[in-house]
Amino acid sequence: QLQLTESGGGLVQSGDSLRLSCAGSGTGSTFRNSVLGWFRQAPGKEREFVASISKFGGIVLYEPAVQGRFVISREDFKNTLYLQMNDLNPDDTAVYFCAARPVPATQVSLRDDDYINWGQGTQVTVSS
Repeated sequence: QLQLTESGGGLVQSGDSLRLSCAGSGTGSTFRNSVLGWFRQAPGKEREFVASISKFGGIVLYEPAVQGRFVISREDFKNTLYLQMNDLNPDDTAVYFCAARPVPATQVSLRDDDYINWGQGTQVTVSS
C-alpha cells in the first residue's frame, strides 16, 4: 500500500514562502501512476481542497484562494510531491495533507472522498 509522508511545514510570517514535500513509499510504481493532491484543515474547519496534479503532471487544479500563489508539482523519479507556497497569509494557517487517488483514476479532483491514501499532515502557521 502507498504510504505518504509530508514535511516542510513551520511557522512563518505573512508574505513568506514555504515548500511542502510529500514522499511516497511502500510500493513500486503506484506513486507515479497516481493522481495526487494537497488538502488542508484549519482549526475548527472542515478539510478543504488546495491543489491536484495529474499523472505525469500535465494537468493541475487549484482552489481559487491559492491560485497564483501556490504551485503543485511532482518528481516521480523521487516519488515526491511538492507544494510551493508563496505570499502566505494567516488564512493559510492549517494542517496540510497530501493524498493519492486510486491508480485507475486519471482525472484531477477536488473531492477528498476521491482520494484513498493520506499522509499524517504537516502544520503550517502564518503569523500576521
